[in-house]
Amino acid sequence: MDKKLSLVEHLDELRGRVLKSVIAVIVGAGLLYSFVEPIVAHLTRPVGELVFLAPQEAFVTNIKVAFYGGLLLSSPVVLYQAWRFVSAALRPREMKYAIVCAPLSLLFFGVGVSFAYFVIVPIGVRFLLGFQTDTLIPMISIGKYVSFVGTLLVSFGAIFELPLVMLFLTKIRVVTPEFLIRKRKHAVVLVFVAAAALTPPDVITQCMMAGPLILLYELGVLFSKFAVRERMQESALAAEVSE
Repeated sequence: MDKKLSLVEHLDELRGRVLKSVIAVIVGAGLLYSFVEPIVAHLTRPVGELVFLAPQEAFVTNIKVAFYGGLLLSSPVVLYQAWRFVSAALRPREMKYAIVCAPLSLLFFGVGVSFAYFVIVPIGVRFLLGFQTDTLIPMISIGKYVSFVGTLLVSFGAIFELPLVMLFLTKIRVVTPEFLIRKRKHAVVLVFVAAAALTPPDVITQCMMAGPLILLYELGVLFSKFAVRERMQESALAAEVSE
């Protein structure tokens, strides 16, 4: 049995985990900095030519792109450090479920980022630029555009973890499918609040995030039902064996 740590020791461990994660992100960003130019060219394809409005904006944007890329590249290390810190507080049964959910979280995050990049960004940019007129000409700065795209990619990667979070909470018996179904109306309200907080301040991108979030919540309810059914089957099998 592992030795129980004091509060100060837990804080020291947390600081060490955070430091390792930060170093991993910095290393990832450094490795990607040489590829920033083609990455930016690829990111800006939906909108075309951009401008920079301050002397330092292009340089700062390159740093920002490298940081976002480093964050994605180092995400396995960051998640592993988070897992090592959290796992100390998990019971053996909870640990088993977390081991299953952890690898899937990377997959779901990647699916969310891909969905945002290949679907949401082109549609959103096309819609927003559709307000151009003869007297209203878009002049988008590289800094604003990269912040817009980066926010969408990270936000969608995070929200696509929702079904796994709901599955894990069901596995450790914090929630039930009945509870999730009963709170569906509240969840829809929270979905739109979260979409408003995570997306740029326009209704279209908020709705484009809220729609998938609602579908992900329903997928989480389905996962929760499967988890309960599996638990009941295991209980029935254990009862038969004991007899």
